[in-house]
Amino acid sequence: MKKILFVAAACLALAGCKKETAAVVASESEERVETVSTTTLQLSEIQREITLSSNLQGYQTVNVSPSLQGKIEHIYVEVGNRVAAGQDLVRMDQQQYKTTSLQVANLNTEMARMEGLIQSGSVSQQQYDQVKLGLDQATESLDFLKKNTYVKAPFSGVIAAKNYEDGELYAGQPIVVLTEVDRLKTLVAIPESYIPLVKEGMKLTLHSDVFPEREFPGSIEVVYPTVDAASHTFMVKVVIPNRDRTLRPGMYVTTTLQLGKANVITVPYSTVLKLIGANDRYVFVNDGGVAKRVSVEMGQRFGDNVEISGEGIEPGVELVTKGEAKLIDGIKLKVVNE
Repeated sequence: MKKILFVAAACLALAGCKKETAAVVASESEERVETVSTTTLQLSEIQREITLSSNLQGYQTVNVSPSLQGKIEHIYVEVGNRVAAGQDLVRMDQQQYKTTSLQVANLNTEMARMEGLIQSGSVSQQQYDQVKLGLDQATESLDFLKKNTYVKAPFSGVIAAKNYEDGELYAGQPIVVLTEVDRLKTLVAIPESYIPLVKEGMKLTLHSDVFPEREFPGSIEVVYPTVDAASHTFMVKVVIPNRDRTLRPGMYVTTTLQLGKANVITVPYSTVLKLIGANDRYVFVNDGGVAKRVSVEMGQRFGDNVEISGEGIEPGVELVTKGEAKLIDGIKLKVVNE
């Protein structure tokens, strides 16, 4: 019984201590005053630009893969060769093409004979139509075989890969790979907040670490119509003239896109605090003599300053610029500005 009474008394004493401690902490919080410096937010005119990284690609790339399986009689090109549109690339086994050519020749002769007979009434319309249908089908097959037996370059470019030698059996892997290099392209992912500013035809510049002294012009050819839900970015296709072939497909480049001037609020980068364990950013402002925490989004950075936006971030607001790391929401402020 004595033990129970002792425990109960201890609990009451402990509860009393906790209440007393909480009261002391609350009292100290109410009386605590932090000395800070502030600055008044105002609009600044900036040149809006974003710099993004990407890899170059040939404007067009085609895997030369005939629709016919069989022996490769001859490959006319080697890796690195420049070819013109319409130039021969590959010759496949010609046997099927030659056989169909003879068939078309015979059907043309038969068709010429049928033309005379149909006019004299010696054959029926049905017989004539059957011969014509056979000729049309054979001619279509011949065109297909010609295209896939004597394979030509669909555009001018450079042979980027060769996977077979003469006499080998073609079995599905591209025989050669043709890439256009006089024009290049790159696909760039841009944050969705810039959608209203990005238009087709806009000019931009590209930089490569391989050629640090040079700037390469480009332009936006296509603005993709959808936004990626995971990354909150949208894609643009950039085309880059490359007649001197200085740049190469696969090169890493940075892309700088000028988006015009804008009036925004910029603050010292050091005043923007980050929530531990998250990517949330915030600043403290002087709200009638007490600290108020305001969540912000960061935009473009300009040296030691950064663009911010958020609810309540507007001209005339007093931003805490010194002593902000010690603040909590609602604490009293003593402003000392030199």
